[in-house]
Amino acid sequence: MSFQLPGDNTLFGKNVRRRVHEEYLIWLTTVDTRGMPQPAPVWFWWDETASNFLVYNLAHARRLDFVRRNSQVALHFDGYRTGSGIIVFTGRAQVSTSELPADQHQLYLAKYRHWMTSTFGSPEQFAAEYSVALRIHPIKVRGSSS
Repeated sequence: MSFQLPGDNTLFGKNVRRRVHEEYLIWLTTVDTRGMPQPAPVWFWWDETASNFLVYNLAHARRLDFVRRNSQVALHFDGYRTGSGIIVFTGRAQVSTSELPADQHQLYLAKYRHWMTSTFGSPEQFAAEYSVALRIHPIKVRGSSS
């Protein structure tokens, strides 16, 4: 059975759906070789069709080594500085070699083009630096509805 976002029939479900489509940053937590959690903010795209997250990474990012050793990860949104609106996904990550580069992934590009240009000079430069894709397959989602 594949993962499904919570339905729109609850406030929590509405918040989850809104945030996976509107937020620009999500925290990805991997586990290092000593078993220590390693959180990092990342850009992401929620793939509605595949029901998973796409995250592009630097080729030398340590989190890639961590995922290869232990695919269990967590993703979470911030708590609006008050601890409310917490949404946490737990699941498994895998390096994906079949993704288009970030500057050719039209939906990812539409979401981040401005930041790619203002931060990296161009979408092509971002794609050259962040060339390794992770697909994160949620298993569970939990949190608060406020």
